[in-house]
Parts: sequence; structure tokens; C-alpha cells
Amino acid sequence: MHAPPDPLYEDRWLLAFDKPAGLLAVPGRGAEKADCLAARVQARWPDALVVHRLDEATSGLMLMARGAEMQRVLSALFAARQVEKRYVALAHGCPPAEDVDAEGWARIALPLARDWPRRPRSKVDLEHGRASLTLWRALAEQETPAWADGKTLCRLELRPVTGRSHQLRVHLLASGCPIAGDALYGAPDNAPRLMLHAAALRFAHPASGQELRLECAVPF
Repeated sequence: MHAPPDPLYEDRWLLAFDKPAGLLAVPGRGAEKADCLAARVQARWPDALVVHRLDEATSGLMLMARGAEMQRVLSALFAARQVEKRYVALAHGCPPAEDVDAEGWARIALPLARDWPRRPRSKVDLEHGRASLTLWRALAEQETPAWADGKTLCRLELRPVTGRSHQLRVHLLASGCPIAGDALYGAPDNAPRLMLHAAALRFAHPASGQELRLECAVPF
């Protein structure tokens, strides 16, 4: 068993961790997929319960509740879209800047559905998909890493307003700008991993009502 990770944040109601890329958030099927962030955390905090998930290939901030009641409360905040989530990605190009607001956020609003014949993939489905919204804006100019072979990369800040499966990956792919290192959706490249990181969460703490901002340093 791997050593439990040190928390980025800890109190009597909730915990936050930096999930490494390549580690499952929760157990998968089979003994070979039993190791995951949830199992490692519960070895040290037995009352810790999962509130939301990150893809195995995605790194970054993951929140866990202390006890079933707090799990219910935090899950309701996520369901009501009262948790602001921010990600950072390196993408092959920048999407078209449409409907840009005063803070510089552009919109990608494409309905998504599960792509069952090619699961676990999702897809844009204009007829049957569920409404999905991602806000994005370009960050400072990206210095081209050696593995990019001179290809243009854009560093993007992403805010998923909805929380569909693989939403950020599919929305950027559909905009012609797949995330670097995305073996599931993107064209092959030499990125060392999926270049997508959950960098920040902001919400009202369920116990105090005070705004809580959690951040997790971007590793790329």
C-alpha cells in the first residue's frame, strides 16, 4: 500500500489533495485497479468519502468529505453548480474566441453524450446530447517545450460550468484544439502525459459559510 498523501487542506469537515496524473480517483474493476487516491486517503482518514472525481490521466485538486453528512452537503454544492472549478491545459492551438465577456472568458457551448460504441469516450451530439458549457481564456504566452517539436501550444485556463464526462477534453477537441498528451481523443504527440490539471476550487465552506479558495500548483 502506498503511503497516504499529505493534504493540501484539512479540517474536521473536508480534505483536499493533489491527485497525481496516472492515479485512479476511485477503485476500478479488478484487483489491479484497487489502488487509487480514495483508498490511499481512507487508510489515514477512514471517514473520508469521495465528492467528485478526476480522470485517471488528469492531475490536480480533488476534494473529499469527512463523513456521510458532509458528503451529501458537498455533493449538493457540486450538483447545484455552486463550486467554481478552474483547470489549466496545454492545447494544440486556441479555440475561436466566441461570446467573450468583460473578464475575457470565451464560451464553448456544445451538447455532449456518451459515445457508447467507443466507451469510455464522450462526443458532441447536437440532437441528443446534454447541454454543456465550458468557459476558457488564454494565459500568458506558452514557451514551447522540447517534446512539442516546434508545434504551437496554447496555455488555457478552463472553467467547466457543467460537469459532463470528459467535457474539457471533448470541447477542446471539437474546437480544433485537442489537449496535448490526450491519448484517448487527440492525435498522437510526444507529451509526457495529458496536459490537464485541476488547479483551483472556490465555494462557500459548508460549516462556516465563508468563501474557501483552494489551489494546487500546475506541474507543467
